[in-house]
Amino acid sequence: MGLLRLLCLVPHKVALATGRAIGRLVHRLGGSRRAIVRRNIELCFPALTSVERDALAYEHFKALGMTLIEMGLGRWASDEHLASITKLKGIEHLTSALENGKGVILLSAHFTTLEISGRVLAQNSPPFDAVFRKNRSAFITELQRSGRERAAEDTIEKRDIKTMVRSLRAGRPVWYAPDQSYNRKGAEVIEFFGVPAMHTTATSTLARLGKAVAIPFFPRRLPDGSYEMTLFPPLEGVPGDDPVADTQLYIDVLEAHIRTCPEQYFWIHRKFKDLPAEYPDYYSDLAALK
Repeated sequence: MGLLRLLCLVPHKVALATGRAIGRLVHRLGGSRRAIVRRNIELCFPALTSVERDALAYEHFKALGMTLIEMGLGRWASDEHLASITKLKGIEHLTSALENGKGVILLSAHFTTLEISGRVLAQNSPPFDAVFRKNRSAFITELQRSGRERAAEDTIEKRDIKTMVRSLRAGRPVWYAPDQSYNRKGAEVIEFFGVPAMHTTATSTLARLGKAVAIPFFPRRLPDGSYEMTLFPPLEGVPGDDPVADTQLYIDVLEAHIRTCPEQYFWIHRKFKDLPAEYPDYYSDLAALK
């Protein structure tokens, strides 16, 4: 924490270069995690050669290293500094929905730039709540929760649907990232880049109970080290009669954004785990990919 705080005081490009160096070190030492990243990329981008996949995995680890820097920026950077390195697009979709009396689910996803995007949104939007997921490490849980509270009005644990609905009905947007693998309760098998994966369908339920629209909100780090955060138009027809169809609309928009910055999606997570028995275990043979 002290190191992250100090890195927020150095020039931005120096801080990011430090993050990339950390990522290169983790790539070299983290054989098991490197194998997970390579398997996910292999599944999602089968048209790439093995050399291209390994290069993308290497870039991903550098992006992971920069995540540490961006976590620090999201917590400690001044508003002026963040404004100088970021651009927010599509805020009119949020303000229009709120003016029309709608609740708003800000549908995010686990990009390596996630932790900086909340602060940027907070500078340009009405107050919102942020959903967080408990980690096995109490320290990491508190780090994420307290960091997001720098941007959000309040934080909500991901299983606390009632509180999310109350916020939505009160006219307070809820920042929610439902893209990571879920166990089978409340989830369905829906393809992600053409590969079966477990996805929660809770977004559809939240939108219906909270009388809300779902607005995708995704970040992207640009080659010059600045950031672009985009709010897309509300997902048309959500909530509908079919939660799986609603979830598929979100996945389609998410896949399209991942293709613009594939190294920045969180490939280190076991996206394709917890599938029913009739599906393959995609992580049973990782030794060759370390």
